[in-house]
Amino acid sequence: MILCDTNIFIHAFNGNAQTILDLQKIGFENIVLSSITVMELFQGMGNKKELSRMKSRIKYYDVIEFDKQVSKLAQKLIENYSLSHGLMIPDAIIGATAVIHEIPLFTYNVKNFRYIPDLTFFK
Repeated sequence: MILCDTNIFIHAFNGNAQTILDLQKIGFENIVLSSITVMELFQGMGNKKELSRMKSRIKYYDVIEFDKQVSKLAQKLIENYSLSHGLMIPDAIIGATAVIHEIPLFTYNVKNFRYIPDLTFFK
């Protein structure tokens, strides 16, 4: 299983050939996303038609909801890395989800996550 960051879906849905190829190699059945990624994707839509299209695109993926364990780790990450590294809440939740569930993270923004202990990346 691979947890995909929001930027991966944005690239794929915008037709980026390399991203689509990478996702095909992973296997669509092995791709999961955080519920925060769903929220970020929905927030990026400009109208109801775009929102409906996005909902139909992501309905085939498994979504990992953040629970108490993910929330606690995300809080700790914000405490430790918000001031020093500029860690934002969505990235803290996505990173914590990957760590708690022991799932590699596929992202194009490695710099936003590389300092998170025990986080592994899909390459």
